[in-house]
Amino acid sequence: MHKNFLFDLDGTLLPMDLPKFIELYLQAFCQKFAHRLQLDPKLLVKGIWEGAAAMGKNDGECLNREVFWRALNNVCGKDLRSYEAAFDEFYRNEFAAAKAACGTNPYVAKTVALLKSRGCRLIVATNPIFPKAATYSRIKWAGLDPNDFDYITVYDNCSSSKPNLNYYHEICYFCGIKPEESMMVGNDVDEDMCAAKLGLDVFLVTDCLINRRDKDISRYPHGSFEAFYHWVSEDF
Repeated sequence: MHKNFLFDLDGTLLPMDLPKFIELYLQAFCQKFAHRLQLDPKLLVKGIWEGAAAMGKNDGECLNREVFWRALNNVCGKDLRSYEAAFDEFYRNEFAAAKAACGTNPYVAKTVALLKSRGCRLIVATNPIFPKAATYSRIKWAGLDPNDFDYITVYDNCSSSKPNLNYYHEICYFCGIKPEESMMVGNDVDEDMCAAKLGLDVFLVTDCLINRRDKDISRYPHGSFEAFYHWVSEDF
């Protein structure tokens, strides 16, 4: 029996049309900030993408938060860090426009409730490229409470991103868990299943499957989130 479950968020706990989500998110972000920051919307979007890319390359030198703001400021040609609180307010409010690209799955809440009732530690292991406000909002969109989880990765408590294995090392270290007692559940073949290299068991959720290189997924336990619920129910 596994003691710890790590769950990806986007496309796993939260069903999502990823391209549509990105479109709605950036549209709302630019509508809120482009004029206020006196920036061309295209430049602002470029800054967001460059910030995300920089976090993806972070080698642990500092928190992802610092890497993001450094890259964003570099692209936009001005120091925008003073707007961090305003960005957080956006993620608590206008960011909700992107919820239209997401759904809910009743088996998600049922699984979380089951595992909590069994005393398992639950971790939201989402790629830590968003601040806390944005990640907590998406957890709520999934019909969950952030308090259901023992640890949630965000851009200011991580110094690397998926699929860098240091990301999973950090989770195990900060949560005091052993890989061999843990399972990573996610929908991304590259970013989530790589946790197996550290000794975690894995389950690939196929409802919103991301398989960029068309890899053979038969090597991983896989199926819908409903199938995972039934599978984990039988594990106890």
